[in-house]
Amino acid sequence: MTSLYLLFSTSTVILAFLLLHYFLSKPKSKQLPNPLPPGPAGYPIIGNLLQMGPKPHRTFYALSLKYGPLLHLRAGAVHFVVVSSPALASLLLKTYDANFSDRPYTSGAKYMSFGRRTISMSPYGPRWRLLRKITTMHVLSAKPIDASRRTREEAIKSLITRLAARQGSAVEIGPCIDECITEIMAHSIVGKRFFSGPNAWRVGELKEVSMELITAMGEFVVGDFIPSLKWFDLGGTVAKMKRTFTRLDRFLDGIMQEHRTDLTVGLEDKDEDLLSVLFRLKECDGELIDDDIKGVLADMFIAGTDTAASTVEWALSEMIRSPDMLQQAQQELDLVVGRDRLVSESDIPNMPFLQALVKETFRLHPATPLLLPRTAAEGVEFGGYHIPKNATLVVNAWAIGRDEKSWADPLEFKPARFLPGGESELADMKGNNFEFIPFGGGRRICVGMNLGVRMVLIMTAMLVHAYDWALPTGQSPDKLSMEEAFGLSLHRDVPLNVCPKPRLHPRVYE
Repeated sequence: MTSLYLLFSTSTVILAFLLLHYFLSKPKSKQLPNPLPPGPAGYPIIGNLLQMGPKPHRTFYALSLKYGPLLHLRAGAVHFVVVSSPALASLLLKTYDANFSDRPYTSGAKYMSFGRRTISMSPYGPRWRLLRKITTMHVLSAKPIDASRRTREEAIKSLITRLAARQGSAVEIGPCIDECITEIMAHSIVGKRFFSGPNAWRVGELKEVSMELITAMGEFVVGDFIPSLKWFDLGGTVAKMKRTFTRLDRFLDGIMQEHRTDLTVGLEDKDEDLLSVLFRLKECDGELIDDDIKGVLADMFIAGTDTAASTVEWALSEMIRSPDMLQQAQQELDLVVGRDRLVSESDIPNMPFLQALVKETFRLHPATPLLLPRTAAEGVEFGGYHIPKNATLVVNAWAIGRDEKSWADPLEFKPARFLPGGESELADMKGNNFEFIPFGGGRRICVGMNLGVRMVLIMTAMLVHAYDWALPTGQSPDKLSMEEAFGLSLHRDVPLNVCPKPRLHPRVYE
């Protein structure tokens, strides 16, 4: 009885507080230049929060079919404007790009981005431009990407060798891909020796911390939408964010301190890595602080690995579900490369079907289904509607990839659409074709796009070249679940368990 009484009393107080806040903070009626975009009616105080569902990208897509491609919802006190068509995405991310170049200040940004010092969450301005310039110049432009080719191929070759020992048994392939890409990024960012040999345990540690952070960032925080309830940490989400951030901070601190020691005694790697560059710039220019460096490392480690790994897994899933596509990809690989060696990145330009298959994977399974949200710096009149100042803009890349006006048979996995002579032969992912924007567009387009695409292409090529892939005995390809688990990145809901069978000359696996 006592616990029931306390629960009833607490609920009553919270409800009374919410009602008081709602009526006191309700804006006075004033004539807007234009109405808000259409959308479903919400509830007092919470707005449409309960209507967004566990997979918002699908909810927004369904609502756009009813209300149109420019959709308005209210999550507590926050206005959401959701864009679900290429034409509107082009207008907002090109014509109005300057007005929508900032990020909302959420609990995730506050507690887990080193004070908004990551490239992805940093406010639009001089520091963001500096961090973007540094990472692009030293890691993400063509020259450093080409220079790190051997690192990628060696790491994937190591995975190929390990998988050979598992032939005949089922393997959960997602974590294998994840760990391999984490190792590749770690070698490029902080140097090979920090994640190999006696330090190999760091790969698993980093992956574990990364997954905790991604999960926490995707969770609901009531105070982000109802400011008067910031004190009420429903479900302990904010506390979890703080714990995860503390763990990440300590992990990066340890690497940075060890790296500084190596630089001091002359043990650094022969090739200058990103962390060495950041230390040098900090000492020379004085524009960076340690939290800036940690923010860059966190972005590269976390955003740079999870999205690429999930895309490779989706590509394998689609080929396993359609064995004829797997066979076509392998025939192209055998024709260009043969079976006496593994495919390399220099072979990829000669493989139009593989490139088309990866493009189609990005279209149907964008790693970030809802592009990272943006904030309206000022209210704008757009398409006959008013978008309020501080509204959160969400571009539904998942829905745009299914736009019937842009794609023939949009729900079908058809790589041929990107082949020479196909209806989308010239479509690219660089933000120029707004019907195809898995990496976004405008000023805040994903800085790691070029490296991400290169990583997905070579990882997919090497896995498909080296092995025949089949489901465990008793499972039918046409019954393979393709359900999604929503988060900051789009993962399979059911892990992909597969049986690899070597198909190349035995010495390739040595």
